[in-house]
Amino acid sequence: MSEYAIIAQLAINSILFGSMYGIAAIGLSLIFGTMRIVFLAQGTVIIFFAYIAYWLLTLAGIDPYLSLFIVVPFAALLGIGFYYSIFKEAAALEDRNVSLLIAVGLMFLMENMMMVFWKPDPRAVVTPYTSWVFSPFGTSIQFTRLIALVLAVLATLVVWLFLKRTRIGTAVRAASEDMVSTTLMGINPNMVNAVAFALGIGMAGAAGIGVATVYSFDPMFGFAFSLKALIALALGGIGNVWGALLGGIILGFIESFATYYVGSGWTDAISFGVFLLVLSFMPQGLFGSKVSKA
Repeated sequence: MSEYAIIAQLAINSILFGSMYGIAAIGLSLIFGTMRIVFLAQGTVIIFFAYIAYWLLTLAGIDPYLSLFIVVPFAALLGIGFYYSIFKEAAALEDRNVSLLIAVGLMFLMENMMMVFWKPDPRAVVTPYTSWVFSPFGTSIQFTRLIALVLAVLATLVVWLFLKRTRIGTAVRAASEDMVSTTLMGINPNMVNAVAFALGIGMAGAAGIGVATVYSFDPMFGFAFSLKALIALALGGIGNVWGALLGGIILGFIESFATYYVGSGWTDAISFGVFLLVLSFMPQGLFGSKVSKA
């Protein structure tokens, strides 16, 4: 395999893998934008929905991508439930550490519940098209990864249109700029936070479908995924949904090329090193506007 073919394959893998980080980062960005908390449970919630997709296929024979019509609405409702049941009171406090600690507690609770109900054994979604592979120009593209990329782009487009073209979306964007002024204009902050949670967890539902069809997963996989989404968010910039997606793809490039040219043992170290450099010298991210914006 020539060097050019290797680079092309690495680039393809970077885009396909990185899109999953990007869609997770969008959910983090939406929740952080209104509540100013890093929702560390995002990765664990994604794995929860990966299990839902697995069991819908196993028990009911529903294709993972058809289950989107079940999983995403359920995820949005779950996000609203999360907010009103455990985050509403903490959101009104000046100290955001309370919300952060609640998110960490939720992460560990969900991890342990999945361990109890579904055991720690890795699971994988296998469909008739799991083994499909395209080979354009000497490269290899798995069909499931290509569909996951399409899903990530479509989900990002839907969220972007919602935020730009609807009144509720406009309220969410305004609240991410200045919650106090938004409240003074008569917008209910609880409604805004609930919508942000619904969107963020809804994105986690879509990401769970993608993860289930691409990776094998277990209950403990979520925390590592949250950290990768956090790096993608820092790279892309908070408050920019397309930036978050691109941040995930950039992280995919970093990981793929680092693994091939340096070694898999250095991949995480290089990723976190880039994370620290971006936060130190470009805290607004590569595609963000101002640090104070969300």
